[in-house]
Amino acid sequence: MAIAFTQCSEKLGYLILQLAKNFMVYMAMVLACNGLHFLLKPYSQPRITSDIVVGVVLGNIPFLRKLFDEFNRAFGFIMDFGMMCYMFALGIEMDPSLLFKRPNKDALVAYTAILCTFAVSLSLLPFLHFFSRLTGVAFTISVSALLASSASPVLTRLLTNMKIGKSDIGKLVIAAGMHSDLVCLLIFSICYIFMPTDAYCIGHHSERTLKNDIQTIIAVVVQTTFTAMVSPVFMAWVNNENPEGRPMKGSHLVLSVAFMVLICSPSTLYDFSPVLSAFMTGICLPRDGRVSKWIISKINYILSTIFFPIFFLWMGNAANVTQFRPGDPTTWLRFFIPIFIVFTGKIVGTLISGAILGFNWRESIFIGLLLITKGHFQIYMAIKVLTCRIKEDVDTGLLSVASIFFAVVHAPAVVTQIIKRARKRAPTHSNALQLLKPSSELRIFLCLHGLDNVPASINFMEISRGISDPGMVIYVAEIIELTEHISSIMESGEGVQSNTIKDKAVVEMREQITNLFQAYIDNDGDGITLKRALALSTINNMAQNICVLAEDLMIALIILPFHRNQRQDGKLDGGNPGFRHVNRKLLKNSPCSVGILVNRGFGSIGKISRSQPSVKVAAIFIGGRDDREALCYVGRVAWHQGVHVTVIRFLVDTSAESTRLAAYRVSLPEEEEMGLDDECFAQFYEQHIVGGRIAYLEKHLANASETFSTLRSFEGEYSLVIVGRKAGANSVLTKGMNDWQQCPELGPIGDVLSGPDFSKSVTVLIIQQHKLRGELDGLDEDFTIM
Repeated sequence: MAIAFTQCSEKLGYLILQLAKNFMVYMAMVLACNGLHFLLKPYSQPRITSDIVVGVVLGNIPFLRKLFDEFNRAFGFIMDFGMMCYMFALGIEMDPSLLFKRPNKDALVAYTAILCTFAVSLSLLPFLHFFSRLTGVAFTISVSALLASSASPVLTRLLTNMKIGKSDIGKLVIAAGMHSDLVCLLIFSICYIFMPTDAYCIGHHSERTLKNDIQTIIAVVVQTTFTAMVSPVFMAWVNNENPEGRPMKGSHLVLSVAFMVLICSPSTLYDFSPVLSAFMTGICLPRDGRVSKWIISKINYILSTIFFPIFFLWMGNAANVTQFRPGDPTTWLRFFIPIFIVFTGKIVGTLISGAILGFNWRESIFIGLLLITKGHFQIYMAIKVLTCRIKEDVDTGLLSVASIFFAVVHAPAVVTQIIKRARKRAPTHSNALQLLKPSSELRIFLCLHGLDNVPASINFMEISRGISDPGMVIYVAEIIELTEHISSIMESGEGVQSNTIKDKAVVEMREQITNLFQAYIDNDGDGITLKRALALSTINNMAQNICVLAEDLMIALIILPFHRNQRQDGKLDGGNPGFRHVNRKLLKNSPCSVGILVNRGFGSIGKISRSQPSVKVAAIFIGGRDDREALCYVGRVAWHQGVHVTVIRFLVDTSAESTRLAAYRVSLPEEEEMGLDDECFAQFYEQHIVGGRIAYLEKHLANASETFSTLRSFEGEYSLVIVGRKAGANSVLTKGMNDWQQCPELGPIGDVLSGPDFSKSVTVLIIQQHKLRGELDGLDEDFTIM
C-alpha cells in the first residue's frame, strides 16, 4: 500500500512538474509574440507575422521539442478544438446569401481570382511530386481551394490597422477576401467528403466507399438544412427575451451554447471533419443579434489570449529546421511552386477583372497581392496534411510554413504603396482662403434656411467684399428639404439642376430673397457678382448635394447658418436637427473651407457705413490651420472702412507658475505647427497691423479656465467675433473645454461664444480650413484611388 502511494505521489509530482513546464513555455510564447509584434509595429506587420517567427524559433528548441512530444496528444486535441471554434466564429461572420445574389464588383474580383488560381493549380499539381502520393481529383481540388483562398480575418485586420479600410480599394479588398474565403472553404468542405482514408487527419475516416460518400452527403445536407431552419427561430427567441441594454440571462446563454454544440457535434457520427462541420454550421446561423455577437466576441478573445500562442508553438514544432535539405533541388520546388501558383493565379485574375471593371492595372496588381494573404486555417491544414499524409517528406513542414509566411509579410509594403499612390493622385491644391492667389476672385457659396437669414447674410457680404479688384462671386442658395409634397408637384427636366419647383410658398420665398439681394447689389454692389443657386434634397443627401455644387462652381468658402435661430428674448431656440446634421456632414466632407455663422443680431445693425467705423469685429488667434484660415478672412474684412477689427492673440503663459503647462507643447509636429502659426501671423502683422488698419492685443493665458474668463469679457464689446474651429499647437489653452461642449461642430472657442450663457448680441463666425486631400491619414479619410 505504501509502495503504491509512493508511486502515485511520484507520478502526480511528475505530472505537476510537467504541467508547470508547459505553463512556463506558454508564458514565454506569449511574451515573445507580444515583444516581437511590438518591435515590428513600425513596419505595420500583422500579428500573424511575429507569431509565425516566434513559433518556428521556439518550436525548434530541443528542450521544447522533447516536452512537446510528451504532450503531443493533448496538444493535438487543443489544436482541433481551437480550430473548431475559429471556423465556427468565421462561419457566423460570413453571409452565404451573397452566393445567390447577382455578383457585384467585389464578387467579380474574388471569383475571377479564384478561377485563375484554380486553373494554374489544376494544371500543375497533377504533374508535381512535392506532395507524396498526391492522387485523386478531390484531393487536387481541395489543395487548389486552399491555395485560392484568402484569410479574410487577417486581411481585414491588416487593412484596418493600416488605415485604408474605408477607402474604395480597402472596401473592395475586404469584401473580395470574404467572398474568396466563403467560396473556397465551401469547395474544400465538399471535396473533403470524397477524401481517401485520413487524407487530412482532421476527422475519423474509415475506408471510403460510394455508400459512405452518399451517406455523408445526405448527413451534411440534413445537418445544414436543420441548422438553417431551426437556428433563426431559436436565436430570435433568445434575442427577444434579452433586449439591448439589459444583461443577458445566464440560462439563455447556457441554452444558446448548448444548442450550438449540439448542432456541431453529429459530424463525428458520419465521418465528416468536426472543424469543417463547425464552419458549415456557423454560416447557417444568423449573423445579427446579441447571441451571435456575444459568441463571436468570446471566441475571438479566447483564441487571441489562449489558443494562438499554443497553435503557433505546435506549428513551429512541425516545421523542423534540423531536417531542412537545402541541397536537394526538390526542396526549392516544394517551396516555389505553391508561391508561383498563388501569385500567378491571383494577379492574373485581378488583372482580368480589373480590365473588365475599368481599374488601373497597378491597382489590380495591388488587389491581387493583398488577396494572396493566408492565415491560421491554411497553416492548420498544411501542418495536418504534412504530418498525416506525407511523413516521408521531412522538410516539407518548414517549407509550407515559409510559403504561408511569404504570403503575408509582403502585404504592409503593398498597402504602403497604395497610400503613396493615392497621395500622388489626390489633388494637393486646397480650396482655401489662405492659398487663394491675390489675382483670383473669391467665390463664396452662401447658404440660407429662409428669409430670416437674409439681413445677416447681406451684412456678411458687405464686410467680405475686400477690394473691388479682383472682387468676389457670391452664390446665394436656399437649403430646402425635399418633402413628399414638394416632390409630388415638382416638374423634372433633363439634368440635376433643371427641376422646377411648383410649391407656392417656396417660390415666393425664393423671389423675395432674390429681390432683397438684388436690391443690395443694385445700390452698392461694386466688386460683387451675385448668382443664384438651390440646394434641394433630402436631409440625408443635402450635404453631398452642396459638396457637388461647391466643387462644380470652384467655391473657396461655404457659409452655413447655424441650426439654431435667435428668439425674441435674445436666446437661441432648440434648432433644427436636420440642418445640424447637414452642417456636421459638410464639415467632414466639404471640398473647400467652411464657415458657420451663429447670428445674434448681425442683421439688425442696419446698413454698415463705409465712411466711418460702425461695426466692431474681433478675431481670436490661438493657432492651427483653422485659425490661420480665419486670419486670412479677417484680412479681407480689414479693407472695409466701416469695420474696426481687433486681432487678439492667445499665447501660453511661460511664467514660473505655468511652466508645466508650457511643457505640453514639446512634440515635433506641434513645433512645426507653431512655426507655421508664427510665419502666418508675422506676414499678417506686417501687412495689416503695422499700418494701423487692424488693432492688436495679446493675452497670455495659462489654461482653459483663463481662456474661458477672457472670452466672457468680450460680452457686449464686439458685434462679430471670428474664430477658427480647432486649435493647433496651443490647444493646452482649450484643453478640457470639450467636456462641456454642447455643439462640438463649432469647436471649443466657438461653442463657448455661441453658448446660451454668453452674450445675446455677439454674432460668431466659426471657420474651418479645407484640408489638403493629398494629406491622407488613412482610415480617417475615405479617399478614392480607383
